[in-house]
Amino acid sequence: MRQLVVSRDALETRVALLEEGRMAELYVERPGYRSLVGNVYKGRVENVLAGMDAAFVDLGLDRNGFLYVDEVTSSEGRSGQTRKITNLLQGGKEVLVQVTRDAMGGKGPRLTTQIAIPGRYLVYLPKTSASGVSRRLTDAERERLRLVCAALDAAPGGMIIRTAAEGADEEAIGRDLRFLQRVWAGVERRVATCSAPSLVYAEAELPMRAVRDLLGPEFGAVLVDDRKLYRRLVNYLRAVSPELVYQVDLREGESPLFERLGLDGEAREALRRRVDLPSGGYIVIDHTEAMTVIDVNTGRYVGRRHLEDTIVRTNSEACREIVRQLRLRDIGGIIVIDFIDMTVQSNRTAILMALETELAQDRSKTYVVEVSPLGLVEMTRQNVTRGLREVLTVPCPRCHGDGHVLSQDSALIAVERRLRALALSSGLPGLRVEVHPQIAARLVGGGEPLLSRLEEETGRRLYLHLADDTVELDHVAVVPD
Repeated sequence: MRQLVVSRDALETRVALLEEGRMAELYVERPGYRSLVGNVYKGRVENVLAGMDAAFVDLGLDRNGFLYVDEVTSSEGRSGQTRKITNLLQGGKEVLVQVTRDAMGGKGPRLTTQIAIPGRYLVYLPKTSASGVSRRLTDAERERLRLVCAALDAAPGGMIIRTAAEGADEEAIGRDLRFLQRVWAGVERRVATCSAPSLVYAEAELPMRAVRDLLGPEFGAVLVDDRKLYRRLVNYLRAVSPELVYQVDLREGESPLFERLGLDGEAREALRRRVDLPSGGYIVIDHTEAMTVIDVNTGRYVGRRHLEDTIVRTNSEACREIVRQLRLRDIGGIIVIDFIDMTVQSNRTAILMALETELAQDRSKTYVVEVSPLGLVEMTRQNVTRGLREVLTVPCPRCHGDGHVLSQDSALIAVERRLRALALSSGLPGLRVEVHPQIAARLVGGGEPLLSRLEEETGRRLYLHLADDTVELDHVAVVPD
């Protein structure tokens, strides 16, 4: 049984997808941050980079968007001729683009000129006549939907029938198509009247996207704790899927729905480095600049029979939990999984197949490479928006994201050397210096105080002032008289 939980308060909107009572996906939208993916802009080419075969487009945002040559649709050039960005775009040219990936790190949003307007059952492609059907469906259903697609008139555009259209009749799909065509007609009117750079189409807010993309007949309910939001969702479904309106359930209360359902704890766990497995094993998730690394450990699980059986069971449990965490945290990019070494080849193959089976439930595109000679599983997962970690956290102000700070011993050594250098370079008989309280205690404590020895060796008096304990351990500052 699957459920959607939609909760809104003054500071944020949260949507959780529950599978068998456990949180499988979590999305957060805040007033200060909203995903740009799906937005369409009338932009202006800022500059064209021939060496990168790409262009930067001014969208009217803090950062320019990045448009790669393969994402530019154009009828220019002969068939088979190598496409060059310099032949397709020039600086100052106005171009209609859509955001395909949010800005991440130091990179601006990724763009495409291949506009796609998503609906409940299909994605409308106003700039192309191509049509198709989702490959996630069975062959028989794909063939049925191809006939439906051929019967509908999407001209002058095309469309892609989504997985959500499984079992939907021609009337429902046609209603969705007409709705999207009206939306696009409004976009074209705005494009004709506005100047670049301008936003001409904004993707729906988080709750609407979640209902549009996730809700299906297999869902038990959509639980909502905000009355205005409840009405908006009901009105949307009445327009595109009237048969699903009954699934939306208003659950108002004094406390947020997440709190009442005990989901706040699961959301906090999605930020932890270690995740425990049912048998007693655990996985550790580490993020680096280049990739995400996941390590599997047996922990306190020792098994009952053979070591290989213990390892296989732990790895099997890890497959399910790893995929759940990838979805829950929305981890993308390169991912390396270090499963516990298995000696039997058939077991390694079984674990790899189990991982791929679990990944089949993931809506994001994934690609799994065979087990490497070192026993590592390498895979990629498409990241479209910033993951949960980037939305909810900031780098630690002490370690700046490294995960480590100087030990007290290392800080003491660094402070002693800086004090010695200050004393020797000063022409004054004494100095007032500010240091961390813990380091000050180490300098004056012990049988032979380090500070006294330092004063004797340098011939200078050092007067310690205690800094606030929020400063770095190796903090040293000269205090003026």
